Amino acid sequence: MGNANPIRVKSITEFHRLWGLPKPEHPLISVIDYSDIDPEQINTSIGVIFGCYFISITRNMRCKMIYGQQEYDFDEGILYFIAPHQVMRIEKQENLISQPSGWILLIHPDFLWNTPLAKTIKQYEYFNYSSNEALFLSEKEEAIINLIIQNIQQEYHSNIDKFSQNIIISQIETLLNYAERFYQRQFITRKKANHQILHRLEKLLDDYFNNEDIVAKGIPTVQHVANALNLSPGYLSGLLNMLTGQRTQEHIHDKLIEIAKEKLSTTALSVSEIAYELGFEHPQSFSKLFKTKANFSPMEFRQSFNRQN
Repeated sequence: MGNANPIRVKSITEFHRLWGLPKPEHPLISVIDYSDIDPEQINTSIGVIFGCYFISITRNMRCKMIYGQQEYDFDEGILYFIAPHQVMRIEKQENLISQPSGWILLIHPDFLWNTPLAKTIKQYEYFNYSSNEALFLSEKEEAIINLIIQNIQQEYHSNIDKFSQNIIISQIETLLNYAERFYQRQFITRKKANHQILHRLEKLLDDYFNNEDIVAKGIPTVQHVANALNLSPGYLSGLLNMLTGQRTQEHIHDKLIEIAKEKLSTTALSVSEIAYELGFEHPQSFSKLFKTKANFSPMEFRQSFNRQN
């Protein structure tokens, strides 16, 4: 397969056909073993837009996946998540002799219809993560996830009855909850990399607020900050919340108030001039935020500071 434009894969049956696999046993859910996929199906590069939830553990793949803003080489095992309508690009790599391993769990949104998971699955932020934010599993963690996948596979392999969907749904929920736990663990165990992100965030905000272009660009958005750090907004906010108890928007506001206090205490600029320099279109919005964060209005802060000195 080689295609400049992404291929839209709307169903599990289409996915099986695309990769030269037998027809799925169930039209709305499927577990695929990577060893069953012929790597020669990838000629050069292919972009795919999935119509299904795509959950996978992958190791030694003979390709590179580009998802979101980053690319990832599968030379070690990771667990990653893709939601419907997201684009993944796969590029074949030559001279790889290792046998690929792992699995893909495909879940069509219709399988979740009329279940609580249809709504709650959207709350799991890792479905928005770019691939460099994938979940690295310990052997014990991987064994737990693999057992859940085996239970799902066994259930739809057996005779489908009125209990089957609820049993499979409960297994999917268990998998997602374990993934949530493991992501929290990853935030903690990758402290060095995480604290480097904090340092980069601090420098990014300093540079942004000290740049003359801020008047034209306005206050930095969470999306802008996340893009500059090559992270998704959800992952960045989750990481910051774990490390500092505050999400990205709060960090932006804290930096803004810190600089505002400096200007109020060391310059003769009016409140309106300071608001303008910090990217606010309306001074009233600046004053309201300042009072919320500092418990003083900008003028009250300036007067209080002057009295202390």
